[in-house]
Parts: sequence; C-alpha cells; structure tokens
Amino acid sequence: MAMDFPLEDQPESPRDLDDAQKALADVQALLRKQRVIESVVHNQQPHVNPERHKLVEELVHRQHVNELSQKLHQLHPADVAYVLESLPIEDRLVVWGLVRSERDGEILLELSDSVRETLIRSMDSEELYAATESLDADEIADLAPDLPRDVVEKLASSLSLEEREQLRAAMSYPEDSVGARMDFDMVTIRDDVTLEVVLRYLRRFDELPEQTDQVFVVDRVDHFKGSLPLDRLLVNEPETLVSEVMSREVLMLSALDDASEAAQAFERYDLVSAPVLDPSGKLIGRLTVNEVVDVIREESESDILTSAGLREEEDLFASVWESAKNRWLWLGVNLFTAFFASRVIDAFEGTIAKVVALATLMPIVAGIAGNSGNQTMTLMIRSLALGQVTAANLRLLMKKEFAIAGLNGLMWGGLAGSAAYALYFGTPHALTLGVLMMLAMMLNLLVAAMIGVAVPLTLAKIGRDPAMGSSVLLTFTTDSMGFFIFLGLASLFF
Repeated sequence: MAMDFPLEDQPESPRDLDDAQKALADVQALLRKQRVIESVVHNQQPHVNPERHKLVEELVHRQHVNELSQKLHQLHPADVAYVLESLPIEDRLVVWGLVRSERDGEILLELSDSVRETLIRSMDSEELYAATESLDADEIADLAPDLPRDVVEKLASSLSLEEREQLRAAMSYPEDSVGARMDFDMVTIRDDVTLEVVLRYLRRFDELPEQTDQVFVVDRVDHFKGSLPLDRLLVNEPETLVSEVMSREVLMLSALDDASEAAQAFERYDLVSAPVLDPSGKLIGRLTVNEVVDVIREESESDILTSAGLREEEDLFASVWESAKNRWLWLGVNLFTAFFASRVIDAFEGTIAKVVALATLMPIVAGIAGNSGNQTMTLMIRSLALGQVTAANLRLLMKKEFAIAGLNGLMWGGLAGSAAYALYFGTPHALTLGVLMMLAMMLNLLVAAMIGVAVPLTLAKIGRDPAMGSSVLLTFTTDSMGFFIFLGLASLFF
C-alpha cells in the first residue's frame, strides 16, 4: 500500500542515462543500511528500559523510512518503476509502500505487466481507486485489464460523459491496435480562421498536450481536413488563413490499424504524432511517439522471449513455481527433440563403432549449421516484422539464402574437412573423414537455410509470432539432420 509522507516538493533536476542505475544502487544501499542498523538497535538490551528501547526503535525506523521516501520522491516515475522491477518481492513491497499515493498511477503505467500485477494484488480497491482516479481515460484503459472490475466501474462513473465515451472506445479496440494506444488529448482548429486567432486560442491553455508538434484541422463535425505544424504557425504572418498554410499530405491512421505497422511508419517518416480517424473520417484521437517507443520496446522484448521459448513476460523475482511453469512448454518440446536426435545417432551405432572418430566430429556439423541457420532466421524475423518480405521477392530471397549457405558450406566445410584430415593424418580414414566433413557441412548448412526461412514464414502465415520457439525448432532440425546427414554419408563411405 502506498502512503503519504509530509515531504516538501523537490525541484526537478536534470536527468542522465545513468539515473535509473544510480537510483537502484541508492535504494538498495538504503535498504541494507536500514536492515543493519535496525537489527543492531533491536539486539541491544531492551530489559534496561523497555519503553525507551521501543521508542528508539520507532525513531530509527521512521528516520530510515523518511530517508528512503525522500529519495523515491526525487525520482522520475520511470526510474521508480525500474527500481521496483529490479528488487526482490519483499523489498519491492516495502519500497512501493513508501511511494507517495498521488504518484501511484503514473508509476503503475511505467511498470511491466508482471510486476504491475504483483503490486496491484497488494492493494485493496480503495487504494487502487485513489491511485488511478487522476489518470486520463486512455491511461485508465491501459491499466483496466489488470484492475478489479469494481474499480474500473467506479473510475468510469467518476468520469465526465465525454471521458467515459473515450474510455469505452479505448477498451473496445484490440490490444495490439492503434485505437488501444491512441491519446485523446489533442488540439483541433478550423481552417477558416487566421493564425492570429489560433495563437490566441493556444495561449488559453495552461500547457499544450505532450508531443504536440501540430494542431489538427477539422470541420464543424470533426471530420479531419489536415494539420497545421507549429513551425508554420510561428513563421507565417498572423493574418494568414489556416487553409492557406495547413498541410493536407498527412499520414492518417485508422483505429483498427496494427500498432506495430504504425510504429514502422513513425520510424520511416520521423513522426512525432499522427491523427487517428474512424471509418467515416472523423478525428477521434492521435498516436504519439512515446506510445510508439513503447510498442517497439514491447515487440523487441516479446521477440527475445518467444525465440527462447518463454511463453510470456516473466517477473525477474517471481516465485520459483511460476517461473518454472513459464518455461515448461518449450523445455518439453526440446526434451522430445533431443530424444529424437539421440535415436538418429543410435540408428548408426554400427557405423560409429567402425570409426570412433565420427563421434567426435559430428557435433561440429550440427553446431556450425545451427549458427548459420540462426543468422538466416534472425534476418527473416526482422524482415517480416518490417513488412519487407512479400510474395514478389520471396523466391529471390530464398535463392539468395541458399546461395549464401552453399558458399559458406563450400568455404567452411572445406576448412573443416582440412582440419579433420590434419587431425587424423596418418590413419587409414583421414582423407575420407575430410571429404565427409566437407559434404556433410555443406548439406546441413543448406538445410539450416531452408529451416531459417521456412519456420518464420510458416508461423507468420498461420498468424503466430514468427519468433515463437524459433531457436528450439532450428536446433532440433540442425542437430537431427546434421547427425543423419553426417552418419548417413559415413555409412556409405565406410
């Protein structure tokens, strides 16, 4: 539970890239100091004067609480979130309890889903309502899936009719859509007024919405007509009409557009904000660069997790049981594939018995192909995410990857074959082992290229994340096929 402390507001100080790490180190040091000193005070002789001893303990505890709370109050919400995510659950709850209650909502927005769920479970309905009642409708929509139903209903009833409609709209869109990410706080104007009128209108605001690089031009029923960039507003004569200088070539987004595709457009055109329209062309919100950065970060994290076979984002300090369950699916798949690979080796037991050197050389064939396939697969996943792979260029891309695999197989297979020949020089099978290594590596690199292209494409075609379990599937194929190719050729040669 977050608490209030009578601390004076601290002036904002400049921040740098190391602020979050410094804040974490400071908070951890304060927590250690608190435990050590309070332990020393507690172990002193309480029977001499029990009441005085208890008072000293309370004073020491309050001093440490105030010191830690003061430190937290000086931090940016994103830095507080970073600290919370980096602490064990027991310390995390202690620190969370010292955060000033009016900052709870904005900090919850910055947290990862798994850590946010942990903190929300530690709060009752009244605390959650107090933490989120000051948030905007789009921010409440971000937190709504994690909040108890009664809290969401209470928050909705406290909003104005317009804000309630905005909340309902934001919650109605799919999680990965532009509509779920859009911001309703924006400035709109008409095209039949002068720039001087627009300037007077803007001066009525205490502050402009964040990431305001343009104001949107609409008609009387809010249909989008264009935008007026702020630089044009400032450099043109005040008597100029908005219609004369406004931009009509504006990237317009639909609320149902995929958020990742919108993020690619922001990156391509260096955008700060973009209007979001409904099917009738009515302006209903805007997408801003801060949300786009979140989309890119979340997709990057998701790709890393899914490629490693993790089913979902995992709290670094979640319970052992929960963390273990999150890793079971692809570990089970990996166990099955490992047994399959072992059966491939067992099928050629007689060949290995004839030439024991085969057992030492075959892991090289599998390992090199796995690395090569991972390079191809990483390139494919990235290209699919950027929308660069199409039906028109797929055939050419596959030819290129097979050509690369063939060239690498010839070059590195030849090198591996020469090394095998050198290692077993003087034995009856030295030359045969060298040729075998070269052929097996070439063939397995071609297999790795095929899998590196086929797995992401297949997953994307069936609507799944192209990175999902890709490394596990690749390792299974390159190991099994590497052993099969190497030992299969060996059974022919020997």
